Amino acid sequence: MADNSENAKPIIIKRVKKNLHDFHGGSWKVAFADFATAMMAFFLLLWLIGNTSDEQQQAISGYFSDPVGYADKSAASKSVIGEGGQNASVIEYKNVKPETDIKDILEDDLDKLAEEKEIAKLELLKEKLESLVDNSKAFEQFKKQVMLDITPAGLRIQIVDEDKRPMFDSGSAEPKYYSKLILRGLASVLKKVPNKLSVTGHTDATPYIEREDYGNWELSADRANAARRELVVGGINEDKIARVEGFSSSILFDKDNPHNPVNRRIAIIVLKPSVARDIEKQVLGVD
Repeated sequence: MADNSENAKPIIIKRVKKNLHDFHGGSWKVAFADFATAMMAFFLLLWLIGNTSDEQQQAISGYFSDPVGYADKSAASKSVIGEGGQNASVIEYKNVKPETDIKDILEDDLDKLAEEKEIAKLELLKEKLESLVDNSKAFEQFKKQVMLDITPAGLRIQIVDEDKRPMFDSGSAEPKYYSKLILRGLASVLKKVPNKLSVTGHTDATPYIEREDYGNWELSADRANAARRELVVGGINEDKIARVEGFSSSILFDKDNPHNPVNRRIAIIVLKPSVARDIEKQVLGVD
């Protein structure tokens, strides 16, 4: 019988040294991250509490207790004396609708930004018109008669009378030739802006007595309409005219001197979009 010891295959035994910490895996990292986040939130809460007043803390507490209507702090706590002299605290809560919510705040901010942007545009337009008045030959003799300012309604351009240089003859609604030049010159700039315009006529307090059925109310309205026509000739589209009115002497430029020539004037207002919309709503009778 042959010896098989030389043909026998060797048996190799491998011993793997196990790491005793392998069973943890990466789960400890998730747990530690959760713990760190919780601690950060906790310390942030402590910091916020430390930097708020008692009134603010009461308002926050009231909001989370009842988000729809939170407690009115001014009437939140009253101290009364109970039986045996014991001090008891009585808290009265009133369901008060929050003054503003996030939507209202956002809308208010947007409206404010739009208002600021519109005012900036009107300021630029004012500068252009001032440059026109200062540098144009058509306005050379009438610089003192053209006044510009920003009002709550928009950019106001007032063309006032002087003693020897009226815009209209006495009792007439026909503009002087130089008045037409002024109005058409203004139109050359105003036609380039999208805003609508308001045109108003004003007289001084001197009564109009040439006709029984015609007075300063009619005269101021006719002069405003004559100014509108000259603006249209100067290039203003009819659709841009939002309002034409006559105010007689009801709104004086110089209240101390009702007969001052400056009270006789034409006022053109480059309206803010919101004001133009309000005028339309008033005419239509809608909110």
